Amino acid sequence: MTSKQRAWLKGLAMNLDPILQIGKSGVTPELTDAVSEALEARELVKLSILKGCLDDHMAVAQTLAERTRSELVQVIGNKIVLYRPAREEEKRKIVLP
Repeated sequence: MTSKQRAWLKGLAMNLDPILQIGKSGVTPELTDAVSEALEARELVKLSILKGCLDDHMAVAQTLAERTRSELVQVIGNKIVLYRPAREEEKRKIVLP
């Protein structure tokens, strides 16, 4: 992913509300499955890390990106943005510039 594409996705993510929260249990298989399903439906998701999560935010983001096979767009404070295009071309909602 190029820096221009990443910047464009950051702009799209500004208007998104976090759809999932990561708590003190950290990255569980259930959370990974939920994030993967959300990525399949939306392609671009924003997640929120709660104060109870003791793990490093960047480590949590990288772990989720690896396990869901998605691209880490950004980590700002306690927010994570992930992107994964739909598997089928005709179902893609976001077309990168």
